Amino acid sequence: MIAKGTRLYSILNHKCPQCHEGRLFVTKAYSKGFMKMPERCTNCGLRYEQEPSFYSGAMYVSYALQVALFTTVYVALRVLFNPSMEVYLYATIASALLLFPVTLRLSRAIYINFFFSYKGVLSKK
Repeated sequence: MIAKGTRLYSILNHKCPQCHEGRLFVTKAYSKGFMKMPERCTNCGLRYEQEPSFYSGAMYVSYALQVALFTTVYVALRVLFNPSMEVYLYATIASALLLFPVTLRLSRAIYINFFFSYKGVLSKK
């Protein structure tokens, strides 16, 4: 179990990076509107979008996650089956499409944790 108060807790549980209580996203990963975020944390009042286009930097994090995903799929297929090149291509595309909502949300959670750190349980401002 990941301890509350760590960045990894905030990232994997999609919690506010400042108080680890408020939710980063309104809905579940595979629901309609999966990228919708509240304007502020319901617990501490932290504004999730600090400036216009704040999360455009999360594209770089998302790229790194996709590269890691592609590498994992390639190595797993290579070690387990050693299939033809078409199988690698189809498996990589399928995994990227299936995990698209997860990687986008994860990239935003990682990105916001670059800028804010845990301050304990805070009262609403």
